[in-house]
Amino acid sequence: MSKLKVAVIFGGTSTEHDVSIVSGTSVIQNLNKEKYEIYPTYIDKEGNWHKYTKEINEIKVLPIGVELEEISRINNIIEYLKQMDIAFPVLHGLGGEDGSIQGLFKMLNLPYVGCGILASSVGMDKVYTKIIFEKAGILQTKYEYIKANNEEFTYVYKEFSEEKMKLTNIVDKIGKSLTYPMFVKPSNSGSSVGVKKANNNEELKEAIINASKYDTKILVEEGIIGREIECAVLGKEDIITSPVGEVLSAEDYYSFDAKYNNQESKTVIPADIDKNISNEIRDLSIKAFKAIDGKGLSRVDFFVENKTNKIYINEINTMPGFTTISMYPKLFEQIGISYTEILDKLIELERV
Repeated sequence: MSKLKVAVIFGGTSTEHDVSIVSGTSVIQNLNKEKYEIYPTYIDKEGNWHKYTKEINEIKVLPIGVELEEISRINNIIEYLKQMDIAFPVLHGLGGEDGSIQGLFKMLNLPYVGCGILASSVGMDKVYTKIIFEKAGILQTKYEYIKANNEEFTYVYKEFSEEKMKLTNIVDKIGKSLTYPMFVKPSNSGSSVGVKKANNNEELKEAIINASKYDTKILVEEGIIGREIECAVLGKEDIITSPVGEVLSAEDYYSFDAKYNNQESKTVIPADIDKNISNEIRDLSIKAFKAIDGKGLSRVDFFVENKTNKIYINEINTMPGFTTISMYPKLFEQIGISYTEILDKLIELERV
């Protein structure tokens, strides 16, 4: 029986390029070499495609910030992809997790692992994710939406009418509708890139200006004082959930550095949390996944408020970190599904 040709695609042009290299090399290392003929495919920061020419059995997981050296340029991407049986995009952020590359696969009629075009684009854009979750009746923190164009800012009302304002006026307006602390995020970004916490109007102004460096759409959320809980989902029609895990950030919030550079940050799996709350989070994870029309995999993030135990959805990640120590595979290990078995299941879902 011939092996399935799998293009594992990683790197990319987004701010999460370095994280994707770690995830991609982890996937390559853990795929079953007896079942798959693996084609490591690297996209550099400029968007050029390359074959990663290192011997498959010698590919190790690369640490954050290490660039690939053994690469060979792919001149005809279309012809290259047409040789494959399936694509496994391990791309985080814009260009890889936002529906763009999924559209390419769709046009080539090439099966691919993970969420489709709609789910990927909606899951990437935090503002529109919130709109979908509102429609689904999933509780989430209060938020405001603004747009940035160079140094001009626009306040977007809930019914989508817009008004250009000075940033100081927008900050005053948000300061009256939301309670500090607030979190400011680029709408289309991941791994907490561009995210800042604001405790007053001046910090809010600075955080908005910072977020505008990463995206023209900016989300401002009211902070929740509580625990950060995450749940992994896997499937297409019959969706399974993992046990829930808790993030214990070494910093004030789970920033990029806290996630990837601070060894004091920890995850607790399974989370030491009331069983009823855990079950509700697992049910809400499936509901959120279905609400965005998800398939394959996602990690769904929540807050459990300290005072009330209310569950607030934070966001959904349609291509979560995929290193061997990432939350997604570690959560499923708790119920006896190994990293390699997860990869098998994700590929099988697209081969049915």
